[in-house]
Amino acid sequence: MVTVTNAHLVGSINQPDAESVFRAVGEHLGDRAKRIPDGEVGERFYWIQFQTFRLDETPGLVRVGEELPYRIRDIFDLRPFALDGTVAAADLQFPNLGYADAAIESYTQFAAVREGGAIPAGARFQVSLPTPVGVVGAFIVPDDRTAVEPVYEHALFAEVSRIADAIPHEDLAIQWDSAVEFGILDRAEFGGVPFSAGWEGDLLGGVIDRAIRQIAAVPDDVEVGFHLCYGDVEEQHFIQPKDAGTLASVIRGILAASPRTVSWFHLPVPIERDDAAYFAPLADLDLPAGTELDLGLLHHEDGFEGAERRIAAAATVLDSFGVGTECGFGRGPAERTAPLLDLHAAVVDAHS
Repeated sequence: MVTVTNAHLVGSINQPDAESVFRAVGEHLGDRAKRIPDGEVGERFYWIQFQTFRLDETPGLVRVGEELPYRIRDIFDLRPFALDGTVAAADLQFPNLGYADAAIESYTQFAAVREGGAIPAGARFQVSLPTPVGVVGAFIVPDDRTAVEPVYEHALFAEVSRIADAIPHEDLAIQWDSAVEFGILDRAEFGGVPFSAGWEGDLLGGVIDRAIRQIAAVPDDVEVGFHLCYGDVEEQHFIQPKDAGTLASVIRGILAASPRTVSWFHLPVPIERDDAAYFAPLADLDLPAGTELDLGLLHHEDGFEGAERRIAAAATVLDSFGVGTECGFGRGPAERTAPLLDLHAAVVDAHS
């Protein structure tokens, strides 16, 4: 018998504000979720797309190419950025990235809702952040990626420091969202441009090295975890994983090199993958005590029945894991929110 240990919420949840997210999660999941995100509400609703507005404000960067006749959600311009030659890459000064401001404001609401008893006393506040490669690989032209990446990384790590300075560490969990990395490793393309363009050498080693820097940016007494992803543009992966092999390679590499405990890894399970072959590469993962594996095998399209099929397939190699959706569900319609939370609860209860 397989045990489903917990529900894991990736990050985005379609609700009008953070307080509504906390109350919905408390009502529908109770203590089944160890960590609760703020739903990535407001400008963050489409993951990293709002960072393009920050790049627009950065002296030394310029949009290149002709503007397309459409924008994502009629809001986000798809043209990439390049260095314009007026500022050296090392001297770029990014504006306030917005992540720390949002986290600090949301934590105030989290603490108040928890104090009122609407969410469990032991729940942590989860802050989901993109990896630097996620932003740079999505928005910077290939020729300038290696020059811009360390500067953006420094700015993003400064946001982590502000978050950790403002929020009690016993209440905090940081999740790094790794998506572009899997486009790089599996040689995917976006808009005809390889994700790997601009990065050379040992690609897997580079992903692991970056992950270790991301872990090191989080204080040791703050939980840290990873959401591993194959993208979610209008609810579509940029490439479908052939199996969990690349995901397992990244997990093994991080665990081998990490100087501290990684509290969780969340990974996607495509809706059609209810076969044991997809999960087979996870068989030799040697997860240390304190590290949970969360499988994103819940899909609104086939609900409990589909989850049960994928759980049965996962059970051929795993005897316990948490469950969640493949990615955040804040970009889907709001009426899905409660049923999806209820689905998390039903699956956990059926296998606890």
